[in-house]
Amino acid sequence: MEQTWRWFGESDPIPLDHIRQAGATGIVTALHHVPAGEVWTPQEIARRKQTVEAGGLRWSVCESIPVPDAVKLGGASAKKSIDAWKDSLANLGRAGIPVVCYNFMPVVDWTRTDLAYKLPPGGLALRFDMVDFIGYDAFLLKRARAVDDYEPRLVEAARARIATKGEDEIARLERNIIAGLPGGAEAQTRASIGARIASFEGLSDDDMRGNLAAFLGEVVPVAEEVGVRLAIHPDDPPRSLFGLPRVVSTAEDARRVLSAVNSEANGLTFCVGSYGSRADNDLVAMAQEFSRRIHFAHLRNVTLQEHGSFYEAEHLDGGADMVALIEILLNEERAAQAEGRRANIPMRPDHGHLLADDAGKRSNPGYSYIGRLKGLAELRGVMRALSKR
Repeated sequence: MEQTWRWFGESDPIPLDHIRQAGATGIVTALHHVPAGEVWTPQEIARRKQTVEAGGLRWSVCESIPVPDAVKLGGASAKKSIDAWKDSLANLGRAGIPVVCYNFMPVVDWTRTDLAYKLPPGGLALRFDMVDFIGYDAFLLKRARAVDDYEPRLVEAARARIATKGEDEIARLERNIIAGLPGGAEAQTRASIGARIASFEGLSDDDMRGNLAAFLGEVVPVAEEVGVRLAIHPDDPPRSLFGLPRVVSTAEDARRVLSAVNSEANGLTFCVGSYGSRADNDLVAMAQEFSRRIHFAHLRNVTLQEHGSFYEAEHLDGGADMVALIEILLNEERAAQAEGRRANIPMRPDHGHLLADDAGKRSNPGYSYIGRLKGLAELRGVMRALSKR
């Protein structure tokens, strides 16, 4: 498995030189400065690729070309956005970028309520607290019918908790949920997110699944033509937020995605932490079933708590059997090589705890240096040991 590292471009506080020192050989990046819905030009792609290669690395995965809400909503308005997405995809493929990760989450991308959850050893982790989230949705955003989407006891717990929070705590909770996270959607306000949520009123899960299938029908042939493997990222967390459809959360969802266009170019990003945030997802069984179509792996772990809450665990701890999952992916690489298929599955140590003096440095939430360095070293050790078996 190729060891890669997510990099947010020239504004990333972690330079390429430090990434190379960590032992990664590939970069996972995107043109974050290009507004969603605009075409990524060959010139902009070449500029980013040249920067990465000048740093002694290669651009292994694009994560991500944003999929605008118009595509998720479907209808005639989706065509312009899909056409732009196809042009960006084609330009990436012609530039030699082999894998494109993307997601189909509406309005909000990966979402956490706490960006500095204190762990017993002293490090800081990302956390999603369901009661805090309900409190924001029902009593701060005041989304219509929000209280009907949750268990009454959780609504009452959320009402009580929000009542105890001061202005600073409420402002921080709102920033964490809607103000935009690295690689996610653009920054939003309470008014703007409310309007975007309202635009999805009446759109069912099946409607959105149909819109995803229509999108795949358009983009997968382009991926085949230019030699790109598409890898859809699961919902994070893998459940409805703000009453919105979330359609890449379970094994059955993954089956629907892969059967919508049955092509080797139509594949998955196997994000262990995202799928693992649902207790009913059997990760080992999923990795075994989908291994041939797993084109990219996010290796991180989570510890589940009450009511659907969770926090980012050590890479080798948490609820997922990371050793078993890595072994499945290594076996798939060997099988692909024997059959003459594309054998390489890039992986990256997704997220990382904020450790030591990184706590006093500028960093993107979840993407500090030492925490990911530690995670990559642990994962590399597992890969080396399994390869020697």
